[in-house]
Amino acid sequence: MVDMTVKEILSATGGTLLSGSEDTVLEHISIDSRTMKGNDLFVPIIGEKVDAHRFIKQAFEHGAAAVLTSEHDEMVSEKPWIRVADTKKALQAVGSFYRDHLSLPLIGITGSVGKTTTREMAACALSSRYRVYKTPGNSNSQVGLPITLSEITPEDEIGVIELGMSEPGELTVIARIARIHMAVITNIGVTHIEQLGSKENIYKEKLTIQDGLCDNGILFLNGDDDMLKETKAKTGCTTIYYGTGENCDYRAIDVHAEDGFPAFTAVHKGKQVPVRLSVLGSHNVLNAMVSLAVAAENGIPMEEAAKSLMSFTGFKNRQQIYQTGKLTVIDDTYNASPVSMKAGLEILDSITKTERKIAVLADMKELGERSREFHYEIGVYIANHPVDCVVTLGELAGEIARAVRENAPDITVMEFMEQEPLIAYLKGALKTGDCVLFKGSNSMKLGQVAEQFH
Repeated sequence: MVDMTVKEILSATGGTLLSGSEDTVLEHISIDSRTMKGNDLFVPIIGEKVDAHRFIKQAFEHGAAAVLTSEHDEMVSEKPWIRVADTKKALQAVGSFYRDHLSLPLIGITGSVGKTTTREMAACALSSRYRVYKTPGNSNSQVGLPITLSEITPEDEIGVIELGMSEPGELTVIARIARIHMAVITNIGVTHIEQLGSKENIYKEKLTIQDGLCDNGILFLNGDDDMLKETKAKTGCTTIYYGTGENCDYRAIDVHAEDGFPAFTAVHKGKQVPVRLSVLGSHNVLNAMVSLAVAAENGIPMEEAAKSLMSFTGFKNRQQIYQTGKLTVIDDTYNASPVSMKAGLEILDSITKTERKIAVLADMKELGERSREFHYEIGVYIANHPVDCVVTLGELAGEIARAVRENAPDITVMEFMEQEPLIAYLKGALKTGDCVLFKGSNSMKLGQVAEQFH
């Protein structure tokens, strides 16, 4: 945040200064009292379980320069205390105010699966010509996005931001704060179906990214997705399709593998560019195609963007491959949905130089009343794409185990409900030359298990 003052925070939020100076300069926004960067505005969020107002004292001790509050009407302090009606809405107002003072173009990315990888790949493609700002970590929510925007500096030339959604109306809120120039929808899946009820509802919610799309903006849609391939951008905006079909404006043809890595030819208006990726998984072809499309629509030739994409090798807990000398470990534990689970299994299948292939799979969360059915389907998928051993963690993942036993009795299946016995089993069972995939929802903490082996 570039030297915002308390006076500007008051203007943005309509708040009341209870104490301190309105000339106090602020450089960052924080919602965590333990992680101040210096001269922070601390915003205590009231959550379902914790009201962060009780950490205000700790925030000041760790470097906060000012604080918002919805629970104090009077204060005697040298530090600025700003009274607002709702701290979360005030944070969003600050984010919107800050966005008003930014001139750089922003690309917003949403979708059921692949948002973060697409964000990273698009940023990589754009970096061949621009200084790119991208969403740090997973700060893509109603609370995270305003903080993400506040960290953009005048040196940044273009931004790629992730827009998440877990409940109805959330994407509209953050899209209107972000006011993006280009929007990407990667796909429509069943992630968060528990909160949204149906795939059709998810589709409708994802389209609300356009509520924050500027006039004359561009909507990039996955032309291979059944629910998106005939969708059109809102009036006044342009629709661009990407994918592998003939309906796509930016199209990947001749998709194949080179040394296990995806390779293809990118086609746009008669122009053909060979592309080879440095991340595994054929699903990354679509992530690469939209990244090339975004780069091209921002003035970067596909050849230049493709060369830059070669340097992208993924990031922690997302399809990261570790060679330990004894094992090949695929750590894909950041999160899981039916689509990404199958993508991880596809990567396991693509590893050829291995003795045995072992899938360690944990529960997939937030899948609603059909959750057990979705897990069972993964087991059926494994039966049709066999591995040597399936190891599950969690009650729902037990449905994967059941499906494998019923449909592929030759595959070894082991089930666990807790981490410690799972780790003990793997330490005894894994052999030199094995390739092991770890995949599950983040809340299952399977990443802690995977770290024991890479």
